[in-house]
Amino acid sequence: MLDYDEEAERYDTLRGGEPRAAAAAEAVMSLVPRRARRLLDVACGTGIVTRRFPAARPGLRITGVDLSTSMTLRAGVRLPGAVVRADSRRLPFRDASFDAVVSVWLLHLLTDPADVRAVVAECARVLRPGGVYVTTVHKGLSHNVGSDIDAVLAERPPSPVPDDPATVTACAAGHGLVPAGEARFRGHGQGRSPRRTVDDLRRGWFVTLPPGHPLVEEFAARLSALPDQNRPRPDPVFTLRAFRRTA
Repeated sequence: MLDYDEEAERYDTLRGGEPRAAAAAEAVMSLVPRRARRLLDVACGTGIVTRRFPAARPGLRITGVDLSTSMTLRAGVRLPGAVVRADSRRLPFRDASFDAVVSVWLLHLLTDPADVRAVVAECARVLRPGGVYVTTVHKGLSHNVGSDIDAVLAERPPSPVPDDPATVTACAAGHGLVPAGEARFRGHGQGRSPRRTVDDLRRGWFVTLPPGHPLVEEFAARLSALPDQNRPRPDPVFTLRAFRRTA
């Protein structure tokens, strides 16, 4: 798993920057009720998406939370006084504090199913009745766009899918959250090129091929043999699911 303290400096640049952030924020806000007045962004990262929420919905009060010190420092510059460093499995907020809770690109990082359940439980706990929880699901599948790169990577050891839609829906149901909608958005600038994929492979991007794994260089060689080494393949399309907390 990547070290997000180390990753913070280049995080936005490597992940589509402002165009991707704009697409993500627009999709999230399409699922957040217009009556919402307080929104919590769990795993807010650098705040590049989070800061767009109040701009899209005047009067919306935003709080961001992230475990990485470097990420929270960067987010704090974008959202002064509104960012807290904390573990998403133990949120430092009272029950029923927010009208909406968002976790974009978080659940796929949680390799322990107990952690997925804990995060969903906490997001449900801090939601008011009628409030909405919005999260990305099956992020790994989003990156499979049917390219020649995907054909090579299909042979790597299979990865766990902690954010499988059925798993997330079941966790949500266990905490009084019922399905309330779906949205998709394009990951602008995240289309993989072979050369970039090799770089990601060697720095530990792929969970089942950590740095030093005996198969890393074998896959790197196969990727390096593909044509158009610097040409990005199509961008991924991410899926959001919304869940409403029942009374």
